Amino acid sequence: MREFLGQGTVDAVRTLRVKPAAALSLTRAPVASASLAWLKLLTGTGVGVTTAAASPRAAMLGLEVLQLTQLDAQLASILSDPENEATSDADRKRFLAAVRDSGQGSKALNRAIDVALGVGTTLLPTLPLARQAPRPPAPVSPRRPDPPENRRLRIYALDPSLGGIVSTYAQQIATVEVPYEVDHKGHSILEPGPVGEYLEVVDVDPASNQFYQPVNLEDPRLMLTDGLDPSEGNPQFHQQMVYAVGMRTIASFENALGRRALWALHKSASGKGYEYVQRLRIYPHALRAKNAYYSPDKIALLLGYFPSESTNDDSTAPGTMVFSCLSADIVAHEMTHALLDGYTPGYRQPSNPDVGAFHEAFADIVALFQHFQYRDLVRRQIASSRGDLGAAYLLSGLAKQFGEGLGKHGALRDYLSKDDDIQYKTSSEVHKRGSLLVLAVYEAFEAIFEMRTRDLFRLATGGSGVLAQGAIHPDLVERLTDEACVAASQVLRMCIRALDYCPPTDITFGSFLRGLITADVETVREEKYGYRIAFIEKFRALDLLPTNLRTVSVETLCWQRPWENRNPSWLKPAVTEFKIDWRSDPDRATIFHDSRARCADLHGYLVKQMARSEESLKDICKTLRLQPDLPGYNEDGVVSAKPGAPHFEVRNVRAARRVLPNGRPAEEIIVTLMQRKPVPLYAEDPDAGFFWYHGGSTVVINPNKQGEPEIKYVISKPVYSLDRLAQEREFRTNPPSAGTRSMYFSDQGLAAREPFAALHASEDGI
Repeated sequence: MREFLGQGTVDAVRTLRVKPAAALSLTRAPVASASLAWLKLLTGTGVGVTTAAASPRAAMLGLEVLQLTQLDAQLASILSDPENEATSDADRKRFLAAVRDSGQGSKALNRAIDVALGVGTTLLPTLPLARQAPRPPAPVSPRRPDPPENRRLRIYALDPSLGGIVSTYAQQIATVEVPYEVDHKGHSILEPGPVGEYLEVVDVDPASNQFYQPVNLEDPRLMLTDGLDPSEGNPQFHQQMVYAVGMRTIASFENALGRRALWALHKSASGKGYEYVQRLRIYPHALRAKNAYYSPDKIALLLGYFPSESTNDDSTAPGTMVFSCLSADIVAHEMTHALLDGYTPGYRQPSNPDVGAFHEAFADIVALFQHFQYRDLVRRQIASSRGDLGAAYLLSGLAKQFGEGLGKHGALRDYLSKDDDIQYKTSSEVHKRGSLLVLAVYEAFEAIFEMRTRDLFRLATGGSGVLAQGAIHPDLVERLTDEACVAASQVLRMCIRALDYCPPTDITFGSFLRGLITADVETVREEKYGYRIAFIEKFRALDLLPTNLRTVSVETLCWQRPWENRNPSWLKPAVTEFKIDWRSDPDRATIFHDSRARCADLHGYLVKQMARSEESLKDICKTLRLQPDLPGYNEDGVVSAKPGAPHFEVRNVRAARRVLPNGRPAEEIIVTLMQRKPVPLYAEDPDAGFFWYHGGSTVVINPNKQGEPEIKYVISKPVYSLDRLAQEREFRTNPPSAGTRSMYFSDQGLAAREPFAALHASEDGI
């Protein structure tokens, strides 16, 4: 201590006699520090920070080192001159190691020394680095924002005719949302056309010898403005319109059926097997004619245009051009034909008067109920009709401009009321006969809407149920609009979902009703508003119920489950071989090729099982409703394969995954089996030619019924049914008209290649 503080006693008198130094000769002494002047806590690079310049916590650590040096002579002896700032890094490290090893330091000091000597892993935030150039931040790639789920596009809500009348002008335009098509990386795949995953719009106008520039919906300006402004004179808007309506229709089918849409099976160039068709082509200006149709031969929609034959009393000006591509109803109608052909190709084979009528009616049903996706249109119609759907004429009519263009002075078809001249037993023209099915569905919807809104009318009228004169309250309009849109969406889903529960060929209105009731029972066990009863009531009123019913009820209209053998021994190996991953979301090409592979595997497996024994053959054929002794035939109707096992085709194996209203998933496998055989057109004259008589079964399988697969339903029109054969022969040999015969049964020309073109060219149009 004497070395640092001096020695002797203080002589105050002598000290007072000393004169102070001149002010100019005085210099400021260094700031005193309770720390060794050289002390730095070293980093792994040997560069540190003086404790005097550090944080308060670091300064306290420096003071602790000084105190330990004063208390421990051994530590003080390590450095010859503790005040020397030129002490080497090696000596300083040796000193700090000794401080740590002395065991006298605090935990905080020992941790700091460990870090300084490279023993620790993390520098304390209280000991920042000094004079070390900051490292540049690591480059961070900007996170790509998630793509939107939907793309907003403007369309004509129905068609341009609404803009010709002041009272409906505000209802002319609708903005719809369509799926935003992306690849697996989230990048948009939509190309100019538009060309996407499902659709390819090709705007060639042969009549005008024009190819119109394709619209690019990825243009940022169009994405900001919900696409192009609606315009009758802009071909690019026509392209936007057909794409938007087409994608909306596809979404309706996929949401109801729980699987991706695939287009119709198309024979490969080799003639063996089928090839994958990715896109349906849409030609907005394909023909200058009063027609629009789906072409199974081209897998395309061909939409026409023509000068109007309307009068001045119509909303469509006489002589102006009517474009079918600008009618949401016509585009949705033709899209439905294409989707039906993909899901149920057997419905193109005419076997009874209902088959063609069903195709037309179902297309109208989809188009009609898509009106209720345009909420603003529905709201205005409910307000103007005071909540009476029976008076909402814009919601119940189809293709108003097209109908006026044909000189009908109104919609092409209107389902506000029944035409008494159209009867199920006597009307055979496909559009008129089909109108009965549409009317039954629409009237069932009106009854359901009434049930859902009965309480609202009671509240709005104080219990009387009679509305006061004048406009109804806007709040009531909104609630009624909600109920109408919800009910319409549910009815449309019921109708589409019924396709999985219908026979694969020879469809009738009665079998469609049975499929609809069965599918709804499988989806909603207990219903609240009597949907199923409403359908039964309206079908009965129009004489559309299935024949040979002992009683009419939900129970008797449901398809019956197999009484026995729901779990045959061959079922589990067959389902296991499908190798369906219910958690995956494969692309459409993979779905198609997997389905074709499963069809081939199932066919081979069943044939092998049938060959095991006579008992096995009978068991499988009985379960699946196959004719066991049916040989194979070539296209000329000549036997080409002797039966060891019966000749049959596995047309489709489809995996469906739906979400039930209670939130639980429902998984099903839908298998379609088909058989055909040539039979004489006239039973009494076998040499007068033959026709192909088709039969088949839709097999609905629950893949996991308590850990085991189970056959839920086998819905069949077997090829061995003699009663059905007699009915089909009668239909073919005595068609309702000569025109029907040439339209349905011609083996050459337009009717054979383009059946929908022939149907839509009739006086009733699309």
